[in-house]
Amino acid sequence: MVLYSRFMKYIFLTITVVLLVGSCTPLAQSSLNSESNPKALRLIDIGYEPEIKTIQLHPENAPQLPAVTPFGKWDLLLQFDDLRTQGDTYYAKVIHCNYDWTKSDLPDLDFMTVYNEFPITNNEFSVDTHIPYVHYWFPLPPVKLPGNYVLLVYRGSNKDDIILTKRFMVYANQVTFTSEGNLLGPGYLADLNQQINFTINYKDLTILNPLLDVHVNISQNHRWDNEIKDVKPSFVREIEKELEYRFFEESKMFSGGSEFRFFDLRSLENPGRNVATVVKTVKPFEAYIEKDKPRGHEAYSQYLDLNGAFNIDNFDYRDLAFANYANVNFALASPPVNGDVFVAGAFNNWNLDDVNRMHYDSANNIYTARILLKQGWYDYQYLVRSPDLPYYYFEGSHFETENYYEIFVYHKPYQPRADLLIGYIRLDKNPR
Repeated sequence: MVLYSRFMKYIFLTITVVLLVGSCTPLAQSSLNSESNPKALRLIDIGYEPEIKTIQLHPENAPQLPAVTPFGKWDLLLQFDDLRTQGDTYYAKVIHCNYDWTKSDLPDLDFMTVYNEFPITNNEFSVDTHIPYVHYWFPLPPVKLPGNYVLLVYRGSNKDDIILTKRFMVYANQVTFTSEGNLLGPGYLADLNQQINFTINYKDLTILNPLLDVHVNISQNHRWDNEIKDVKPSFVREIEKELEYRFFEESKMFSGGSEFRFFDLRSLENPGRNVATVVKTVKPFEAYIEKDKPRGHEAYSQYLDLNGAFNIDNFDYRDLAFANYANVNFALASPPVNGDVFVAGAFNNWNLDDVNRMHYDSANNIYTARILLKQGWYDYQYLVRSPDLPYYYFEGSHFETENYYEIFVYHKPYQPRADLLIGYIRLDKNPR
């Protein structure tokens, strides 16, 4: 009886373990969305789960260009990685936005040609990588109106289980631009800032009140953190149908900044410029960037960069399915400052959050950060959020810096009552 009792106890434990294992939720189905922790929709570029990495939205075959396309040319491509071992079911939805990136009142049928729900069916599993992942890509569908849009990706049939949102713009060529080459501001501002003067001609449009119905936004290097919204014209010439924009106030100028810092991690076997070492005794590998120092008071230094962008590439196997993720360690030697310090760039959408916030090591007088990134070339800068320091405190600002600017012109007609993107131009300042 004792042996039988022990045998039955063993059978019971075995069945219990099997049932428990079978009832576990697969990692690929995990979600941060729950009643106690709901995901709030944000109409910005952001991933909603830590496993969703390397989000890119760009013209096909041009990953370094911004997500801006002329009306009728449907060439935008979304790409992202899910750092989980199993594939998942994802859907995409398009949201129309006003000029200020608030959601418009247009129903889906007013700006979509088909039903606004698209399965993401293209995916590829990584091969022999330290962290397994699934790479997804999705060609964006056409829209019926030019304007601001946000692509929302969610899991399964639950539109509240959001995994990412990404902005894109579709523009019409209904206005013309005249731009001056002036980059300098008056007096002491000339050393730090870049000024853009331009004129918009809307001769082919009927605009009853251009001061109210036309909105102009200007961005630097396709960044949202320092975009100037709803810029008002200096002069309105209704007979000529011209709006002239001339900026002499510091609040309407852009800090020129400095050329971006960068590192080349396209190869983990033979790391490139500005990578001090790669530790391969752990997986994923630990990559250490050369120790940086403040350059806020240094003279301008000219070299080529990606204007804050990044480019995914793999020199070890020449196949992106083999591209690895590595923990990238940043170090900035500096006394502590009054504020928070962040590592920022297009790789994290210029979002300043806990993921890229630096921690101060008082024993070594250094700021450090550790961020999981995919193999590639990355531009970055150290930005400060402080009550008394400029955000470019560690980088400096120079009018000679190479940047590109984008001018977006919006008009809200009588029908439809929504902001349409009627004009767009890219201006490359100080091109090399």
